[in-house]
Amino acid sequence: MHTSIPDFRMPVEEQVHLAAETFRLLADPTRIKILWALLQGESSVACLAELVGAAPTAVSQHLAKLRLAGLVRGRREGTFVYYSAADVHVRQLLAEALFHADHADRDLPDHGLGERVPDHDG
Repeated sequence: MHTSIPDFRMPVEEQVHLAAETFRLLADPTRIKILWALLQGESSVACLAELVGAAPTAVSQHLAKLRLAGLVRGRREGTFVYYSAADVHVRQLLAEALFHADHADRDLPDHGLGERVPDHDG
């Protein structure tokens, strides 16, 4: 069946494992909030802790895992480290996950492939 689909290819094992690890790391509400905040702009641990309602030590631990996975970056300025989302792929991944959750929660119809997907607000 799949052999009749032009250009059909399965992802390589390394891609599959890295994607699964990314989803595993995102399977935490605090990490999703941290990433969403970082998509709005660079932030410190203290600011992120206040935004997500968690202790700074917990936020630091989450950030360390997200950084090791390549989802966030840190920039040192003196004794402070300011974090940001790693790249546009993180934004797209998180936006799609939240958009999907909103559609599932409100039982909204699916979009056809190739349709422009509106922003989360629209």
